[in-house]
Amino acid sequence: MRPNKAVLKKPTHSQAGPVRALYFERGALALVGIFVITLISVAWLNPPASGPFGSGVSKVRAEPLILSGNLLSRQVTKAPIKDLSGLQAASSHGVSSVKALHKTFKRLGYQLDKVKSKNQPVPRVFLTSLPSDLSQIPENKLRKAIFFKALLPLVLQVNEEIINDRRYLWKLRYQTALGQKLNAADRLWLRVMTERYKVKSGDIDALFSRIDIVPTSLALAQAAEESGWGASRFAREGNAMFGQWARATSKGLVPLKRDKGKSHKIQSFDTLIESVRAYALNLNTHRAYKSFRKKRQSTRRSGGAIDGRTLAGKLHKYSERGVDYVNSLRNLIDHNGLILLDGARLDIRTRETSI
Repeated sequence: MRPNKAVLKKPTHSQAGPVRALYFERGALALVGIFVITLISVAWLNPPASGPFGSGVSKVRAEPLILSGNLLSRQVTKAPIKDLSGLQAASSHGVSSVKALHKTFKRLGYQLDKVKSKNQPVPRVFLTSLPSDLSQIPENKLRKAIFFKALLPLVLQVNEEIINDRRYLWKLRYQTALGQKLNAADRLWLRVMTERYKVKSGDIDALFSRIDIVPTSLALAQAAEESGWGASRFAREGNAMFGQWARATSKGLVPLKRDKGKSHKIQSFDTLIESVRAYALNLNTHRAYKSFRKKRQSTRRSGGAIDGRTLAGKLHKYSERGVDYVNSLRNLIDHNGLILLDGARLDIRTRETSI
């Protein structure tokens, strides 16, 4: 006798509801289980970093964003490495004489007095080199005005780049304070910054003390002092505006009166903006200017304005003249009213123009 087949009875209408609910609960539990397993796997494969970049950051002190010169920053891009080669190279015959450059500035309505009174932004006009006949002009009002107007946009541009990096660094610090993991591009950018500014990997506080501006008045005064108002051979032949010594791997010009047994050179540059960038990086990294950076940082933390005359007092090691050098810088700042240019800003309405 054959066994009876099991008869599958279709659930009645009253039983269908509980069955569907049971299936739904089982499916929901399965999805939750998969989600938990996924989270555990991700945490295992990508553990949070330790130190300043990990979840251990419990507090970030807000810094008053006081920008000397009211620098107007462009939107920070997410590019991991910023292009440090600078602006597009201009034709060497763009402005060949002081007269031609003076006409260009006049056509643009570029006047230092208006810039100092904060009634006029600075046009984004970047010279690749100074006019060849600048050294032939006496050190009068015209020569000084041409010199300052030529260098001012470059100094502001470099400070703007530094401020962009500083703001981006604040963004990353805020993310890590919230326990958010930095993506690969951000980690690469941070590594490039630590190498460029010569700090230990992961030391964001040290980066903040170094990624900061050089007051416009101070940069202009040092450029005038070190280059002889653009008349020195190093300025004319190598765009060397700040008298920096060349590293072994850098190109440079040999001083004509270099003592026997000496091997140093003055670093040369293809463009003026490269010289300004190297100058800012030098002040922001060299151990000789630690007191300069410390004073700048304390001024920021106290909410004060960063001005060139004050920080000039921390550059006695920049020259063998020591205190006399500091006094010369301050005299240049005072006599030429350069402190008023600490409030200068680049025109956000004009395109970059290299001449």
